[in-house]
Amino acid sequence: MRKVIGIGETILDIIFKNDRPWTAVPGGSVFNSIISLSRMGLKVDFVSEVGKDHVGEMIQHYMMDNGVSPQYLDVYAENKSPISLAFLNANNDAQYSFYKNYPEYRLMVELPEVEENDVVMLGSFYAVDPSLRHKMVELLQKARDNKAIVLYDLNYRFPHKNDAMKVAPNILENLEYADIVRGSEEDFMCLYNLCDADKIYQDKVKFYCKNFVYTAGAKEVQLRTGNFSKAYAVPSLDPISTVGAGDNFNAGIVYGLMKLDIKLDDLPSLTEGQWDQLIEYGMKFSAEVCMTTDNSVSKNFQV
Repeated sequence: MRKVIGIGETILDIIFKNDRPWTAVPGGSVFNSIISLSRMGLKVDFVSEVGKDHVGEMIQHYMMDNGVSPQYLDVYAENKSPISLAFLNANNDAQYSFYKNYPEYRLMVELPEVEENDVVMLGSFYAVDPSLRHKMVELLQKARDNKAIVLYDLNYRFPHKNDAMKVAPNILENLEYADIVRGSEEDFMCLYNLCDADKIYQDKVKFYCKNFVYTAGAKEVQLRTGNFSKAYAVPSLDPISTVGAGDNFNAGIVYGLMKLDIKLDDLPSLTEGQWDQLIEYGMKFSAEVCMTTDNSVSKNFQV
């Protein structure tokens, strides 16, 4: 049975509305995707780290309640689990402040086995953090050696803008390993001050990875492949919260890869119709999470 392997941060998201605490839920960019995919019945593994504290226990219990094993969590005792504050504006879009205090030695865990046509997901600053690079490359090389599909979501935000030059080689290396790349308007404005999907694809992505999905909130989703380009209108909605929207777009694409039984060798020749289905899954997952206070699709979500 094919599975999805995620590697990324775990964090407790404390969400504020009108500058008052509104709700709190475990999160993290790849974490949110993995929880959704587990809720949809897929087999998943997740590689991450938490502190040996109350927040870390909350996150582990949340994972187990959602069918995700904590087997590949590094539980460290000397520092606290990270938290983020998400401040929703009038449109319920979030601005974040992160509070992290990791130990010196990180991800001291064995990696899960990667098998042919599994899907490996990575993204955000966690995917390019120099202190984790050895572990990230180890997993990516396992994916390449065993012919797994790699989905890389840049998810690079302005709090890390000053680190962009330092981690630029790691971003390029991730792009080289990737089979599908997704990035948002915010990512590419932060990294390159670019917001034109064609220019981004031609100048920053295509040389490394042929399959590129560009999202820009409520604007059109742009798809670029080695065979064609296409834009998709985003259905209008009045979101409760956009926290996790992009993460669940990724989850929808991965769900589609599994549902349609698309394998690594199929990717170069995917038809427009197949891509239409993948993007539709992405938009449906994303829309679902925007209508909840959770960071992942609901347990009764159906597509």
